[in-house]
Amino acid sequence: MDLEIKGFIETSFLDWDSKIVSTLYVAGCNFRCPFCHNFGLIENPASYETVLLKDIFDFLLLHKDFIDGICLTGGEPCLHKSKGLFEFLEQIKALGFLVKLDTNGTDPECLKKLIDKKLVDYFAMDIKGPIDERYAKSSRVKTDPLKIAESIKIIVKSKIPYEFRVTVVPTLLDNKDIYDIAKYLKGAQKFVLQQFVVDNCWDESFRNVKPYPKERLDEMLKLSKPFVANTVIRGA
Repeated sequence: MDLEIKGFIETSFLDWDSKIVSTLYVAGCNFRCPFCHNFGLIENPASYETVLLKDIFDFLLLHKDFIDGICLTGGEPCLHKSKGLFEFLEQIKALGFLVKLDTNGTDPECLKKLIDKKLVDYFAMDIKGPIDERYAKSSRVKTDPLKIAESIKIIVKSKIPYEFRVTVVPTLLDNKDIYDIAKYLKGAQKFVLQQFVVDNCWDESFRNVKPYPKERLDEMLKLSKPFVANTVIRGA
């Protein structure tokens, strides 16, 4: 198994609502979002020590009475589908732990395989913008909206609990963009409006962008709720 884990938070109460998890980070991403905080995993993954899988399994087993499962994030986990992603999650599941997967949704076939193999218990898919030509404004790479749309459809139809979440970055997203995203996600289980955090943004110019005030996020919440009743604000 060639899967390399480049970060290991042993205990997290924040990465999965109502669950206690170990959060694992993989390197590499096919997006270049300027507000990304984990850009070191993309620019220079070799600078991060690789965590031994045995150490992860040993920790989980030692704390099985406390830890509910893992959150696999990054980076983009689906980039590692040929490096042991499925085999690793099979081992996690075999030990009796739950799996939450964070993804950008650019590889719908990977998501479908994860679902077919019953390897994920919760999906968190990051939405970067309206599902059209505006997407690349945030992802900063040429993005196929049809792939994003297909991943959304696969997750919704999977019957696995999920959330779609968007980081609300001033200069990239406004009320109309959030309205359009929510309208596209009509009927979804959960839509999360995440507050933008300026600290340590990949693009240093974004470290000077002032986050939207809570009142503005509340406006976006009201615009979204007619389409996704379970829309929430996180981090504000």
